[in-house]
Amino acid sequence: MKSPDIFIVVAAYNEEKRILKAISGLQNFGYRNVIVVNDGSRDRTRELALSSGAVVLSHPVNLGQGAALRTGIHYALKAGADIIVTFDGDGQHQASEISRLVTPIIDRKADAVLGSRFIKKGSAVNIPSSRKFFLKAGVIFTRLVSRIRVTDTHNGFRALSRRAASRIDIKMNDMTHASEILDEIHKKKIKFVEVPVTITYSEESVMKGQKTSNALRIFAKMVNKKIFG
Repeated sequence: MKSPDIFIVVAAYNEEKRILKAISGLQNFGYRNVIVVNDGSRDRTRELALSSGAVVLSHPVNLGQGAALRTGIHYALKAGADIIVTFDGDGQHQASEISRLVTPIIDRKADAVLGSRFIKKGSAVNIPSSRKFFLKAGVIFTRLVSRIRVTDTHNGFRALSRRAASRIDIKMNDMTHASEILDEIHKKKIKFVEVPVTITYSEESVMKGQKTSNALRIFAKMVNKKIFG
């Protein structure tokens, strides 16, 4: 039986300090179909990613992570991907855990596999208490608004079968896309499971991550979408 073609989509914005480590980590675990979407970076992210042998797609300006994933997923589908894994370029995700994400799809138990940092104790390494609070609040919000029972929401570590990736329509360019993906999974009745993954927070990743004001804007956008479509 032929092994599935697994493509890794990495959205990257000004990640010159971390992108090579992220790509080499993926390659060390045998993942050769690595697509880096350089989302209008102003540093050497594009050049370094190219030097690693990854496929690099570039936006001329910064459009947002949602737009970057949309570009990468469309490319992967056209290239014949059977499974698409979304993976951060800032060092928060572990390449060693990808096999855990793709196994339910390979075993035909799910079409979408969502990584969760809250299923297993200690999986959110060095997470600031304020970040944990808003993520937990996001879970409650998602269960009420999107009506999908998950334990984690804005976790970019996920795997999608070709069927799921083809059906999920990412329209929101910014970080709101993470909630939008969950909304799409529920609306289109895509079978999903959650698996525990490790998210490691560094000082730099915390500084680049979502601020409280951004989290509130995401909530407002999703409510607006639900009301006005």
